[in-house]
Amino acid sequence: MSGEKSSRRDFLKFTGAGVASTALGVKASSYSRIVGANDRVRVAICGVRGRGNDHIRGFARVPGTEIAALCDVDESVLNHRLGDIEKLSLPKPKSYVDVRKLLEDKDIDAISIATPNHWHALMAIWACQAGKDVYVEKPCSHNTFEGRQLVRAVKKYNRICQHGSQSRSNPGMLEAIHHLSDGTIGDVYMARALCYKWRPTIGHATEEPVPAGVNYDLWTGPAPLKPFTRNRFHYNWHWIWDTGNGEVGNQAIHEIDIARWGLGVGFPICVSAMGGHFMFQDDQETPNILNATFYFNGSDGKRKMMELEVRHWITNHEAEIGTSAYGTSAVPPAGLSAAPDKKPEGTQSLGPKDAKTNTIGNTFYGSNGYLAIDGYDAYKTWLTNQAEPGPHGKGSGDHYANFIDCVRSRRAQDIHSPIEEAHISTTLVHLANASYRLGRALRFDPAQEQVIGDEEANRLLRGSYRAPYIVPEEI
Repeated sequence: MSGEKSSRRDFLKFTGAGVASTALGVKASSYSRIVGANDRVRVAICGVRGRGNDHIRGFARVPGTEIAALCDVDESVLNHRLGDIEKLSLPKPKSYVDVRKLLEDKDIDAISIATPNHWHALMAIWACQAGKDVYVEKPCSHNTFEGRQLVRAVKKYNRICQHGSQSRSNPGMLEAIHHLSDGTIGDVYMARALCYKWRPTIGHATEEPVPAGVNYDLWTGPAPLKPFTRNRFHYNWHWIWDTGNGEVGNQAIHEIDIARWGLGVGFPICVSAMGGHFMFQDDQETPNILNATFYFNGSDGKRKMMELEVRHWITNHEAEIGTSAYGTSAVPPAGLSAAPDKKPEGTQSLGPKDAKTNTIGNTFYGSNGYLAIDGYDAYKTWLTNQAEPGPHGKGSGDHYANFIDCVRSRRAQDIHSPIEEAHISTTLVHLANASYRLGRALRFDPAQEQVIGDEEANRLLRGSYRAPYIVPEEI
């Protein structure tokens, strides 16, 4: 019983008094139900306004999965989503405002996290300590320290954890990565992560009273509590350093993850970023233009490089990405407002000369040609110095289904986007932003996961927390 009491004390210590009060004396690994092969997996979705709505629809179509609870600090959003679920003729889920109360529910098997970035790691760690499996949206962390702590929590509490890098479940992407590793384009030495996405100004927002039905203290969570404005709240939190990571951590994390995956590398040894907030005068703190370069020592002993480009307005296309050449287009169906974090639904197939499209994808360069990826699931190759058309393909998969399959089997090795890989890719996000904010290149020690000889950079990558929403030092 001593180990059981210790786990109980750890959970209370890190999540606040009163959480999991019904689980006294029970190991964290025993909080959730034992899921059998024929049982329904009961999932709670946390943060249901934007991406969380995709989670609702995604899990609803996975056989043997029940959306057992919804959690959101905005009661109007929460009630709206409960109505949406009723329209889908699904069983009515429980509803929570405070995730700590949700985690006391022993009937919940897993939680799916689609909250603002600054909540991702802490909520996932709490879930692990409560014996829940975790699907966490990208980026898995708001800073490098808490990403490392999340990796430790998943391992310690033996949880299944899927990161929201859905491209890793797509057969088209897997085929493209195979071509990069089997020599189709020769020795791959460089990748470009491209994120050219139309983003209009967010303008200026004045301070105002917190809207009725919003628990703003809970929404703020680990971040500093500042007066409420619309630009510090729904969606625009992406562009505020306290809560978001800019476009690099919003959309470009997908392209960074794919580029690193295709290069076959881990942590970089040097990062340099430069950019700025151009054209608009508004409340956005993060850059809307950013160029970053990452330098790696590959596991095969060869040096490799990744380039990241973020653009927010008028741009060209590269390697036909974002045009009808791949059978899809990233053009928004109306105006310039694209659905966040994914290709908009209902897009049109437009020619390569259409200007108002997003260019979201990757290019890889090898000794015998290059390979380009459009979005998350389509690729083309051009071979030899004559750029002759080579293999191409397209195919989508189901990232949610992969997670549920692994919750049932308990085979963490079958997860398509494991948290260890997610943490490495997300660290590249944090390093690029830190280099930009500090105005200098950063040398990185992959073994220690620390910037070499730059304590200011390491403090920036460490973050800070507002009690009681504190990521634990000890896992």
